[in-house]
Amino acid sequence: MKQSPAPSLPSAEAALPRLPDRRQSVQSAQTGMVVLKGLANIGGNAGLTALAAHVGESPAKVHRYLVSLMQEGLVDQDPATQRYFLGPELIRIGLAAMRQAEPIRHAEPALIRLRESLEVTCFVAVMGNRGPTIMRIEEPGLPVTVNVRAGSVMSMLWSATGRVFLGLLDEASVRQMAESELAAATDDMRALLPSPDPIGTLQREVRAACCASVRDTYLRGISAVAAPVFDFTGRVCAVITALGASGGFDPSVDGRIAIAVCREAHATSLKLGCVGPPPAAG
Repeated sequence: MKQSPAPSLPSAEAALPRLPDRRQSVQSAQTGMVVLKGLANIGGNAGLTALAAHVGESPAKVHRYLVSLMQEGLVDQDPATQRYFLGPELIRIGLAAMRQAEPIRHAEPALIRLRESLEVTCFVAVMGNRGPTIMRIEEPGLPVTVNVRAGSVMSMLWSATGRVFLGLLDEASVRQMAESELAAATDDMRALLPSPDPIGTLQREVRAACCASVRDTYLRGISAVAAPVFDFTGRVCAVITALGASGGFDPSVDGRIAIAVCREAHATSLKLGCVGPPPAAG
């Protein structure tokens, strides 16, 4: 009697489950992030048609990704309006990121780049209870001798650092510090400020340029340029400043140093979650 041949066993390769193509998975993940960021960029609340138009994809394709994002809690949908909005898991992720958004840590690489490219002293300051306080300072190989270091408190009116806080940080305590400095100033110090409204004029100048510069006002023979760092709410949380000897330092708000400082301050702001175009120096 003729026996039927035994069924062949599947090869080891055939027995393994088929894995999705890695490139396809990466591309799918990227598209999902595009949809998620697109939703955030248009206010975190949008209909399918508007969101698809914003990201440049078909509504059907965007809908497929939204379903996946909803399954992970990154997106939610209002059953009454059918509009999509950012979900609870994304909020938790955002809160975790904000807790790590420490301006001093994010400003450190910017200080090093400025020190190396401009060969000037650079520091980052935050607003303390006594005024703008230097938190981290970087000096070039041949530093300019200045009496500032980590922990130094800068003037609100005569330093570029203080003027940025004065112009862009809309808080009563900041104004009070400036008014107290002005009231205690000598006639010679007052002569270095614009008149007849020194505080108001300085605020308007800083708001127009989104940076501040000084020459021989806070420290004789020293010039400086400062630019703001904004957090995710749009509030000034720190100021990056570059300073050097007035003879070889261009403090103009449209000069090379100011442009570099503003660029690094903007890059630091982006790391802290601030959105918007970089402010133009000058």
